[in-house]
Amino acid sequence: MIVREDFLKKLRSAFDLNIYEVKIWTALLSKGVATAGELSDISNVPRSRSYDVLEGLEKKGFIIMKLGKPIRYIAVRPEEILKRLKQRVEENSKNQLELLEKVKREEVYKEMELLFKNGVANVDPTNLSGAIKGRKNIYSHLNSLISNAKKSVTIVTTADGFIRKVDYFKNALKKLKERGVKVRIATNVSEGVKDAAKELNGIAEIKKLEGIKGRFAVVDSKDVLLLIQSDAEIHESNDTGIWVSTPYFALALETMLIQNWNKLDKI
Repeated sequence: MIVREDFLKKLRSAFDLNIYEVKIWTALLSKGVATAGELSDISNVPRSRSYDVLEGLEKKGFIIMKLGKPIRYIAVRPEEILKRLKQRVEENSKNQLELLEKVKREEVYKEMELLFKNGVANVDPTNLSGAIKGRKNIYSHLNSLISNAKKSVTIVTTADGFIRKVDYFKNALKKLKERGVKVRIATNVSEGVKDAAKELNGIAEIKKLEGIKGRFAVVDSKDVLLLIQSDAEIHESNDTGIWVSTPYFALALETMLIQNWNKLDKI
């Protein structure tokens, strides 16, 4: 049996299988019912390994061992496998979430918080900075900063960045509005920006930025997150942010924008 390498690679990634498992499994899918020896010959997996591989696939619910001699194996319908795996992932996620919630209620969590607060209090402000790689990680850090904001959040972004941020941060920004936190966003304008801005109606003050492009956020006049590359020229996995916690620089950056805020047109 000839199976494309890219096909096997996708199956390994999607179903978390090793190379022998995926070869035996695809061989059985192509046959429906087969012995270990037949599957070994078809898949080019050593016969000495095929029994262990089949046992593992059986435990994972990918195959069924048929009663009788010689022992044969039956392929489980792929749709059924997907259902089982999805259910397993949901159960594991639920258990993990419950465990994390339990930890939050325990004394050990309070001790962790106390250690962190005491540690940060003794840290030189110049050390509260870092580089963050990947848009997903950048957005996670920004979400953390936004969620803990007490006074203000100021964001400057590109048109594409604005549309992404509305989708990602809408709920977090809505909670800020409910807490009375001032939210300002300045963005370039392109197709789709006005529609996205409607989703933040009453939540944030949004202004049109013309002539310049920038990507940064200032939270509580203290934390600054600078995106140092154009989002139109790099892949999201290579996006890089610089986070700095410094009231001196943050306040200066925010003040310069606010001084020109009234000159900007609303979207």
